[in-house]
Amino acid sequence: MAFSSRNRPRRRRVWLPLLLGLLIAGLLVGGAVAWRIARDYRERAERFDLSQLRQMESASQILDRRKNVLGRIYIQNREPIPLDRVPQVMIQAVIAAEDNRFYRHRGIDYVGIARAALKNYRAGRIRQGAGTLTMQLARNTFDLRDRSYDRKLLEVFLARRIEANFSKAEILELYLNRVYYGSGFFGVEAAARGYFGKPAANLNLSESATLAGLLKSPNNFSPWSDRKACIEQRDYVLKRMLEEGMIDAAQYEAAVASELAVKNRVALNAQSYALDQVRQQVISQLGFENADIQGLRIHTTLDSGLQQVAEVALEERLVKMEARPDWEHPRRSQYAALLQTATKTGQKPPVPEYLQGAVLAVDNATGGILALVGGRDFEESQYNRALSARRPAGTAFLPIVYAAAFESGLYPGTLVQDTPIDNRQVMIGGTTGVLGEWGPERADNRFEGPIPARQALVKSKNAATVRLGNQVGLEKVIATAKQLGISSPLRPFPATFLGSSEVTLEEMVVAFTAFPGGGQRPAAPYLIQRIEDGSGKLVYAHKPERVASLRETTAFEIHSCLAESLESGTADRAFTQYGLRRLPLEGKTGTAYNFTDAWFVGYSRSITCGVWIGFDKPRTTIHRGAFSNETALPVWVRIMNAAADWFLTPEIPRPEGLQRIEVCLTSGLPATERCFEETVDPGSGAKIQRRSTYFEFADREHVPAGTCDIHGGTGVLVAANTAGGEREWPRAQAAFDASSTQVVGLKGPTVIGEDPYGTVTPQSFAESTAQMQSALGMVPVAQPANGEPEVRRAEPVRPFDQPIENPAMRLPPPQPMEFW
Repeated sequence: MAFSSRNRPRRRRVWLPLLLGLLIAGLLVGGAVAWRIARDYRERAERFDLSQLRQMESASQILDRRKNVLGRIYIQNREPIPLDRVPQVMIQAVIAAEDNRFYRHRGIDYVGIARAALKNYRAGRIRQGAGTLTMQLARNTFDLRDRSYDRKLLEVFLARRIEANFSKAEILELYLNRVYYGSGFFGVEAAARGYFGKPAANLNLSESATLAGLLKSPNNFSPWSDRKACIEQRDYVLKRMLEEGMIDAAQYEAAVASELAVKNRVALNAQSYALDQVRQQVISQLGFENADIQGLRIHTTLDSGLQQVAEVALEERLVKMEARPDWEHPRRSQYAALLQTATKTGQKPPVPEYLQGAVLAVDNATGGILALVGGRDFEESQYNRALSARRPAGTAFLPIVYAAAFESGLYPGTLVQDTPIDNRQVMIGGTTGVLGEWGPERADNRFEGPIPARQALVKSKNAATVRLGNQVGLEKVIATAKQLGISSPLRPFPATFLGSSEVTLEEMVVAFTAFPGGGQRPAAPYLIQRIEDGSGKLVYAHKPERVASLRETTAFEIHSCLAESLESGTADRAFTQYGLRRLPLEGKTGTAYNFTDAWFVGYSRSITCGVWIGFDKPRTTIHRGAFSNETALPVWVRIMNAAADWFLTPEIPRPEGLQRIEVCLTSGLPATERCFEETVDPGSGAKIQRRSTYFEFADREHVPAGTCDIHGGTGVLVAANTAGGEREWPRAQAAFDASSTQVVGLKGPTVIGEDPYGTVTPQSFAESTAQMQSALGMVPVAQPANGEPEVRRAEPVRPFDQPIENPAMRLPPPQPMEFW
């Protein structure tokens, strides 16, 4: 025992150096391994380009003509700002919530690492990070997303490198501009504007704590997805700020008690027809990559105020139409349920089949688009009906026919026959019977016999228009349409005179700009005025071009007719029923056959606006009696009333080459001193003589030769200079009541051939008759049925089955043809 106890200290002396040596060796080996690992991570960190910290994807802003922000084009919706535009409370909130030792470490918070390591060890997996703001910046910049120790170590070395090359203020600025705040907002400026509708500089304590609280889980804590969770997270951040001494108890209590005033969610990434078209044009001009990441400022021609009025006016009118008790089509209100069912069953979203509409308003001088509505809901259907849909323009096409006529030497006083026409010559709605008269936009329309071309256009007379078109020729009408900007193919048949060929709303609006433009029109509508990069350097600028399409005098002749259309023609409801302001405004209704499409295109001197209503499925009747003056016209009135507050509406000047002449209503020729007709005074019942003339405009080169050959006389031509008051000229109307006068009837010879009854171009001679005769007696008058307007359509006609006294035109049956 004594021997053993004496040798024990000696054994300890032997093993102690050995253990110490092993420990030192282990430390050396461990240090070498750690150095090697550290070198590897340091070398990996050195490979990252720190200049990428400043390279952030920023949204391209879309601005309207008044520099209001309409939307953004982006992959990441971001608007970088300097740190001095971020309020101190926002900086404090982020530091308190994410890295309270930010100013005391060099990129790595060792205390935080120890705390997180202990929690992760107990959990058996990585549950909590110890990431500093600098480490988060590295992670977001270089997309280090995987949860592993390798990624964490790499972040550490990247953070150390960032801290060595950037100041704390620079790191804060880069972090606040880069991180994601949920709901598509990157950076504090985009988040402040998106959630609170204000720049970051104006954030208060509660709003700053709300944004800082989102950083832990942006989508889960979004106020739009979970308002309660968002408030709880805000209050947590406020408590951390109180604990860190950044705010006092009074500030804390006030902020916790404050209401979370988050604005309504608004989709900014091209979720409308107008913004989508801007995006497409930017990409077309610059390419997809530049359009999405360069932070461009895209200045458009859109007017946000007029755009909003157009969207609301169209939707409200369509909803009202769908509310009719006899509505037979799907309603938009039913589509949500269909979409929900399709989503639940995994089916493709159904194609919307409800009533649609479109609006397009442009600047007459430049062609800049002021308002663009391509349909009722962009998310439900991206088809842009304002620019892409081709539909029959119906009687809205008539001004183009009359423009071709006036270009060819006729003038508004030229007489045209408003009498029944054989539908075989037009073939709309059938191949037999009489062509219908839906153009006048009313159920009680009547044929009026020989009338001035002005009156035929103002009242949308179908038969008279077809006769005028045949006189001018299809080739001339189609050529005129192309000159006016209509590039859609027009079928070479007489039905084209009544707008049966399909055109786009864009084409019709461009064509109508020539009337207030003195015969000139914009080469094409456009949306983008100019594009600037983030530094304000000009990247793209549009140069408007104009095209001469009509004679200046022709444009004004059409313009004067369209002015009368609003006053007393097919669009008179604009003033009498819909409240159109008494301004120099002109326009034309357009109803397609069988009520499939309703149009209205009209203008002031500054802008032209077109409205279309119909279905995506062609040839679908809207409803019986769906005249455009009850459907599209009210939308146009609301838009133009609003536009009058923002755009000047001066009178349109008359060209120097236009003469003002007195025309005989009976002959359509310059009047003489004998152009009087006998009529009955409505008060006394006595027969009196009244002047049967009105004043008309005519191009100096198109004034008819000679004078009235009905009443005779010495041939006095009354002409006047058109200078002076803008609207001093009277409307083209008779100076007497034509319903009770003795007029000139017609007697024609037998015509054998393609048109046996002479309904298109009758050869007629003047003959006095005892009393006024209406050609309407040849066919039945359309009467309202069940309270609904009825439109005359193609129907068999029996001109000799009904006894008619003193007919206006006597045509014996054609003689049989003999063949050998």
